[in-house]
Amino acid sequence: MSDALINGLAGAGGGIIAQLLTYPLQTVNARQQTDREPNKENNKLGTLQLMSKVVKHEGWGRLYGGLAPSLVGTAASQGVYYYFYQIFRDKAEAIALDRRKRGQGDGSVGMLSSLVVAALSGCVNVLLTNPIWVIVTRMQTHTKSSKKNHHRQAPKTPEEILAAIEPPPYGTSNAVQEVYSEAGFLGFWKGVIPTLIMVSNPSMQFMLYETLLKKVKERRAMKKTASNGVTALEIFLLGAVAKLGATVVTYPLLVVKSRLQAKQVAGADKRHHYEGTFDAIMKMIHNEGLAGFYKGMRTKIVQSVVAAAVLFMIKEELVKGTRFLLGKNGLKTVVPKP
Repeated sequence: MSDALINGLAGAGGGIIAQLLTYPLQTVNARQQTDREPNKENNKLGTLQLMSKVVKHEGWGRLYGGLAPSLVGTAASQGVYYYFYQIFRDKAEAIALDRRKRGQGDGSVGMLSSLVVAALSGCVNVLLTNPIWVIVTRMQTHTKSSKKNHHRQAPKTPEEILAAIEPPPYGTSNAVQEVYSEAGFLGFWKGVIPTLIMVSNPSMQFMLYETLLKKVKERRAMKKTASNGVTALEIFLLGAVAKLGATVVTYPLLVVKSRLQAKQVAGADKRHHYEGTFDAIMKMIHNEGLAGFYKGMRTKIVQSVVAAAVLFMIKEELVKGTRFLLGKNGLKTVVPKP
């Protein structure tokens, strides 16, 4: 089994577990990001308060709206990212070794090359998996209360009465039909531009993680301890710190992406209807100010840090275990995709 496949499968497995643990926070965060009213009551609610409100008015199930396509997207995204990362990394290492033979460099992959590898892997992943995340965003931001608008007349039949009390479930097929009816096939790539720019997030995360990891290993080497290996807890903490730094810098782009992927109501207030990335940015600045770009940031920081830390730890342990079972030595560290 190749290193690329091992890392791809381990990344998918770690991503699924991290997703399951933090999904309610993702749902709440998606709603915070797509709330377009600057003075709305929900803006004053904290993460736990908003979560309680969703449970009270819509039930526990809404906190897990879109979980199925999200798990598929997580497995696909992590698998694709790690697979292509390892392929590009192997090519970069081969180039570095070839340069060393010619007397250029020390044979190691430099920081710039590492960032390029991470960025290329991220771009491939975004282009292949963006449709899944458009569907997930639609399902996370869908509310049962929105269905009430369809029942302006008093219900007459038993079916209408039941639908008025409990709207029909909003599933994956409903989200797919909604996106296609709004913008056709290209609608599934809404928000792809800010998402591609956000490839800088894992690149920053990679740089921070690799730098911190290198310092930890250097300290171990200086102390001449029996084992220079890094423990699962240390990987967890390093992953959390790296993800925190990257999230703070790139969060505004994430909000823009969510706004573009959420439902665009035809004929609604034009302030809340976005034609594209630039149009969304300008309208948000004009109507909400810079604060609009940071809605739900505290929720996202908690969710991202926990998810990334869990992903780092589980992914590295899966890689170690797989290589041990296959009789492979050594461990190559790959930064996870957010």
